[in-house]
This record gives sequence, structure tokens and C-alpha cells, in this order.
Amino acid sequence: MAKRSNLSFAFNLSLIVVGMLALTAAAVPLYRLFCEATGYDGTTQKGTGAILRVTDRDITVGFNADIAPALPWEFKPAEHEIKTKIGQKVLTHFIARNTANHPITGRAVYNVTPFSVGNYFVKIECFCFKEQTLAAGQTVDMPVLFYVDSAMVDDPQMNGIKTITLSYTFFPVKTEASSSKRN
Repeated sequence: MAKRSNLSFAFNLSLIVVGMLALTAAAVPLYRLFCEATGYDGTTQKGTGAILRVTDRDITVGFNADIAPALPWEFKPAEHEIKTKIGQKVLTHFIARNTANHPITGRAVYNVTPFSVGNYFVKIECFCFKEQTLAAGQTVDMPVLFYVDSAMVDDPQMNGIKTITLSYTFFPVKTEASSSKRN
């Protein structure tokens, strides 16, 4: 009887360990899906370009550009801020330059602050949707087309928000070509 109890305990404990490992492996993708669906933590929405209405309310959108220390690029916004109407499409640009003597691939991560507006900030076209490879010394203009959803004016919690900051950080992407170049 004790042997059966020990086997049952060991089996149940193994199931718990396997379940915890599965949850650990799924945590990051599930969190990313949650943030994309809700705008939580400043995650912006990806849109198709259909705007319901342009409002009379002005909003200032500021831009921030950073690079990871391991990426030898220069990266900056073409303009530091834009004043626009909520619901109006806005086209802005960021400029990146590879300062290395070989091609490098980077990928941008982004968010908006305050985090509560992430659900209302909609990007239609953005360089952050894919990896960017810059040749040695190459400078590129990277457009971003976005709007602030007019539903924001109907949310009483958003009444005091006058400024939104869209922030990007570029990180290097390890590719087979870049890995073999350094070996």
C-alpha cells in the first residue's frame, strides 16, 4: 500500500513539474498576445488604416529613439514631436545609420507612454514590424504611419492626457551570416 502511495505521489509530482515547465515556456508568448490584444504596458495596436472619425481634440506625440549598446548604429527621430488631431493619420520618420564596416541586422521594440494609451495608439505602417538590415555605412529613412484612435476621447480616464511618447529601441539580431563573420 505504501509503495502504491509513493508511486502515486511521484507521478502527481511529475505532472506538476511538467505542467510548470509548460507554463514557463508559454508565459512569454501568452504575455505578448495579451499585451497586443489589450494595449497593456504601452503596447500599441496594429491597424489597417480605417479611421472612424477625426476629432477636434489636439494631442502632442513625442518621439524617442534608443539603441542597444551592442548595436553600432545611430538612430534618431526626424522630428522630436508632432501636434495632431486625435483620429488623424500622421506620417513621421526615423533615421538610422550603420556605423560599422559590415552589414548589421536590427529589430526595433516599441511602446508608448503613458502606458494607458497603448490601446488607442494605432500603427498602420512601421519599420518595427520586421527586421532591418543596413549595409556598412548605410543611412535609411524609416517611416511610421499612425493615428490615435478617436475612441480615446470617449474614455473619461484619458481626459487629462495631452502628450503621448512613442519610443523605439533597436537591438542587434543575430543571423547566420553575422555569426559566421565573427567566428
